[in-house]
Amino acid sequence: MERKSLEVESMDHQKLSSAVYDGSVTAVDSVKEDVQETKVVYRGWKVMPYIIGNETFEKLGIIGTLSNLLVYLTSVFNMKSVTAATIITAFAGTVNFGTFVAAFLCDTYFGRYKTLTVAVLACFLGSLAILLTAAVPQLHPVPCGTASSCIGPSGGQIAFLLMGLGILVVGAGGIRPCNLAFGADQFNPKSGSGKRGIDSFFNWYFFTFTFAQILSLTVVVYVQSNVSWTIGLTIPVVLMFLASVIFFAGAKLYVKIEASGSPLASIAHVITASIKKHRLEPVEQPWLNLYNYYPSKYANAKLKYTQQFRFLDKAAILTPEDKLEADGKPVNPWNLCTMQQVEEVKCIMRVLPIWFASSIYYLTMAQQMTYPVFQALQSDRRLGSGGFMIPAATYVVFLMTGMTLFIIFYDRVLVPTFKRITGIETGITLLQRIGAGIFFAFLSLIVSGFVEERRRTLALTQPTLGLAPRKGEISSMSAMWLIPQLVLAGIADAFGAIGQMEFYYKQFPENMRSFAGSIFYVGAGVSSYISSFLITTVHRMTQNSAGGNWLAEDLNKGRLDYFYFLLAGILAVNFAYFLVMARWYRYKGSDDEETSYETSGDIIKEQDKNKV
Repeated sequence: MERKSLEVESMDHQKLSSAVYDGSVTAVDSVKEDVQETKVVYRGWKVMPYIIGNETFEKLGIIGTLSNLLVYLTSVFNMKSVTAATIITAFAGTVNFGTFVAAFLCDTYFGRYKTLTVAVLACFLGSLAILLTAAVPQLHPVPCGTASSCIGPSGGQIAFLLMGLGILVVGAGGIRPCNLAFGADQFNPKSGSGKRGIDSFFNWYFFTFTFAQILSLTVVVYVQSNVSWTIGLTIPVVLMFLASVIFFAGAKLYVKIEASGSPLASIAHVITASIKKHRLEPVEQPWLNLYNYYPSKYANAKLKYTQQFRFLDKAAILTPEDKLEADGKPVNPWNLCTMQQVEEVKCIMRVLPIWFASSIYYLTMAQQMTYPVFQALQSDRRLGSGGFMIPAATYVVFLMTGMTLFIIFYDRVLVPTFKRITGIETGITLLQRIGAGIFFAFLSLIVSGFVEERRRTLALTQPTLGLAPRKGEISSMSAMWLIPQLVLAGIADAFGAIGQMEFYYKQFPENMRSFAGSIFYVGAGVSSYISSFLITTVHRMTQNSAGGNWLAEDLNKGRLDYFYFLLAGILAVNFAYFLVMARWYRYKGSDDEETSYETSGDIIKEQDKNKV
């Protein structure tokens, strides 16, 4: 894959490509090519004002549009809580699955810069459509006021709302897998300063992300809930416009990596060739005898042979039927693949069990972004003696605050401390960071269950503070008791979410880094759909039970605490599964195999196994 930038320097050199003799046929020894390469000018932190500035305003805009959407659907579109929660989680899941499609188009055809160009504009248009549903009376139902029964939205109103959400799916789906990788592309991955810049960029990227969420969940949500929905939704539209301007202002300075063709084709080649050759006997010393070949301008890091998933090795066994071109390249890539291709597929397959555990972990985030809002609506939200009421959706800001503050603490205190203890540049390994996130997510759910149990008990046994519209009695418990569970969820995200994103980025082949970004969001999408399924199933199974509906519209009549404990049980099983998979995992390009092999020359190194 060729990298291009504004300033380039030409450099001629000769590159060796080789196919290895496997003992049965004669392979090409070497081919010399004159290659014209472009030397990339990495500007690193100098272009971060454009990238992080765009990210800040874009997140302020998109989160400002979506963060209070749960309340918007119930108060303006007159939907029931379960319906609104289902729509929100389904929308989140669709956005996250959309990242996979966007990543495919990005890596195969358009590259990250062009994909981001379309996505930024789509986010602006989507937020504008949502604004129109509030500003134009014909696009939303008649206000309900204090009536116990309300007129729901018409088919046309729902269609326009879904159109706006659909455009946001295109925008957010394109930005999420590409923005982080695009920012990391601005650092030189081969220099020490560039590697440190990438590591730090992941932390500060999420810091910016959560900072934007905090502002959206306080200022923007307050305007929407207490001043005007029209004004409150106009602010995100203006912010999205500013994000677009900032992004395009740095266009001439970015490192823009061109699309290199579908990386999925190489995966399909390996799987198909290994199936076709499944009857072949494994070769002795596969690190030496498997066919290997590196084309000119090969972008990915050269990988050593690894022992896991050895059934894929047969795709790289050179037989008399396999034909090679003059430069050593296979004539039919569906019959013969290189050891490098096989090892890249192994990298992806090793990631998948970790990805599955991380997807289940995100169930916590899906719940902590929805049901605490309903808990807050039926809790004491008064602040001070002036009668000021904190908007229910604003309480989620404590999740973001916990994450933001912990990121700073982690980057500036924990990493240097752990580095002195472990000798690891990042303080702890990426899998240890993800595991810590899963553990804190489990703690968050346990605390959530006990807090909800207390809120409900006080609502049923102590004098209440009035009636929440279309909900139930307001408990005398202060909504501030929701803060511990949200802060724990924020710490979990600081460990888990950032650790996952960095893990996928570093463990996937270099030409699949947009996919690395998308797989994180696809996991969150899987979690959102599982969350929707659990909400619907628990609601249906318990609504006619003797103990009552766990997820009743009036939380005082439900048992939300039981639902939290159910999720905690799922997380506990998932954590045990993750520990097993983390122990089994081997990092890409590392020397932590039982035996690792150098494939260049005749040097073979045996090294001790380093556990994760």
